[in-house]
Amino acid sequence: MNPDPIAEATAPAGATPATDTATPAAAEPQRAVQPVARALVLAVGAVALLALLLSALLWQRLSATQEQLARQSADSGAHAIEARTMARQAQDQARELAARLAVMESRLSEVALQRAQLEELMQSLSRSRDENLVVDIESAIRLAQQQAQLTGSVEPLLAALKTAEQRVTRAAQPRLTPLQRAIARDVARIKATTVSDTPALLVKMDELVRLSDELPLANAVAVATAPGAAAGLKPRREDSVASWWQRSLQLVGNELRGLVRVSRIEQPEAALLSPEQSFFLRENFKLKLLNARLGLLSRQLGSARADLASASITLGRYFDPTSRKTQAAASLLQQMQGQMKTLELPHVDETLAALTTAAAGR
Repeated sequence: MNPDPIAEATAPAGATPATDTATPAAAEPQRAVQPVARALVLAVGAVALLALLLSALLWQRLSATQEQLARQSADSGAHAIEARTMARQAQDQARELAARLAVMESRLSEVALQRAQLEELMQSLSRSRDENLVVDIESAIRLAQQQAQLTGSVEPLLAALKTAEQRVTRAAQPRLTPLQRAIARDVARIKATTVSDTPALLVKMDELVRLSDELPLANAVAVATAPGAAAGLKPRREDSVASWWQRSLQLVGNELRGLVRVSRIEQPEAALLSPEQSFFLRENFKLKLLNARLGLLSRQLGSARADLASASITLGRYFDPTSRKTQAAASLLQQMQGQMKTLELPHVDETLAALTTAAAGR
């Protein structure tokens, strides 16, 4: 290898150029590095190839896992659909069984009722005349008591007690004397009891239901009308030409006065009630009154009293207390609530106790 002429030119005088002796020493490290580099490249390539193979294997396994999950999801969906179908069938069968059970129970109750009636008939045939008399009086009084509770009148009960007293008097049995005295005491107590008139109470409820559509709300906006429009007057031609600006100013003033409204409402619930909800409020008030009416007709006095109390609270909370119609409705509600307290019919427990004692032969 020839020496570099530039290095020879720049070398100091008296220095011997290192030509052949320096070249083999520099080439030996380079020859030693080349196998290491090749080995490193081969190792990196092997690692890359191994990583590629592992990635391919992982991708294949992931695909297989996804397919397995998809199959399992499809199987689960099919099982769910089958379970829904079976559940629906089970529900239908349960309904059918419930209907059959209801029919069987009704037939069983009919059979039990017929058996009870037959047993009662057989017992009535085997009783003596006095026992039959006591049983007939007791059944008549209980039936009259049920009729009195349904009609709200004590007349059926009084009639049954008087008939029973006459039959006991005609029987002239000494052991029935306590029964006769008990009947007389119950008759006197019933006559002394004041019972409210149910038809009059129903009429008042109907009147209050009719009046509920006319009750003004506490936050109702009064509609202001112009005097000329309220009277139905039509302006003349010359007046309309001369004072059109006056009418325009009056119309603008009426509109401005309608924008602001100052009123005093004691109950905050009435102020929060929107005008669109007034219809539902009135219908709810009517429903409470009608429920009280049904409770009165079915002799459920507790429910009727609760409905009237709820209607009274609604009337005082949402309707204008200064209106005459509201005051009249409140007065009707107070009268009905007062009459509901006297609707309890008197009982004939003393007569029934005497009948039980007579039937036992004591």
